[in-house]
Amino acid sequence: MTAVTPHVLDNPALASLTGPHARFAERRGRVLRYPVDVSPWLALPHRPDAGDWADVAALAGPGAEVPLAGFGGQVPDGWEITFHIEGVQLVDEALAAAPDAEAVRLGPADVPEMLDLVERTRPGPFLPRTVELGTYLGIRREGALIAMAGERLHPPGWTEISAVCTDPAFRGEGLATRLIRAVAHGIRERGETPFLHTGAGNTGAIRLYESLGFRLRRRTAFLAARVPERLADGLEAVPVA
Repeated sequence: MTAVTPHVLDNPALASLTGPHARFAERRGRVLRYPVDVSPWLALPHRPDAGDWADVAALAGPGAEVPLAGFGGQVPDGWEITFHIEGVQLVDEALAAAPDAEAVRLGPADVPEMLDLVERTRPGPFLPRTVELGTYLGIRREGALIAMAGERLHPPGWTEISAVCTDPAFRGEGLATRLIRAVAHGIRERGETPFLHTGAGNTGAIRLYESLGFRLRRRTAFLAARVPERLADGLEAVPVA
C-alpha cells in the first residue's frame, strides 16, 4: 500500500517549528516545542514511538502537564490524560479579507493589556511572548484595548488566526469579524492562507467563521497529559541550532 503523505495542517505545530517558526524551536530527538512563555504547543512526529515519548518527558520534566493538540493515538502507560476536548480546524475558502482603519498593531509594550483582555475573555492560550509569533491587531476605545486577534502557528504557506477576543462590554459590534478580516488581509498579502482552530462545541464561533468564508477541514482534539514523576536523570531540552 502506498503511504499517504501528511498534509502540513495535519500536524501544524511540527510544520511550524520545522519551518517558519524554527527560530523558536526547542528540540530533543524528533520532538519539538515552543518556549514555555511563547506557546504551549508541542510537536510530536506523525507516529511517535517509545523514544519520542521519552523525549517529551525529558523536555517537559517529571510531573509536568504536556499539551498534545491534534494527537489521536494512545499515550504510554503511566501517563495521565488531564484534559480532552474535541475540536475543529477550519480553513479560509471565501473570506472577504480587508484592512481595518481602526485596527492598530500590537507589540511587546501592549502585552500587559493583552494578557488582561485574555484573562477576561478566555479565547485560548496567550502567554507573555506569544505576540512574537506574528502580527497582532487590536481596537482601542478611549485608549483601552477592547478587542484583538493575531497570528499563531505558521506552517509553510499557512497562518493560524488566534486569540480572537472582545471585551464583553463591546460585544455585538462586529469587532471580532473586522479583526479576523484585517489579520487575514495581512496573511493573504504574504501569499499565504488563513486557518484556525476552535472547540467543536463552540457552535457560535463555528457559525461565525463559516459565515465569514471558512470551511471545516477536519475534526481534531485538544488534550493534555501528565508526565510520569519518575524520569531518567540528565535529560535536558536542547535548542535547535
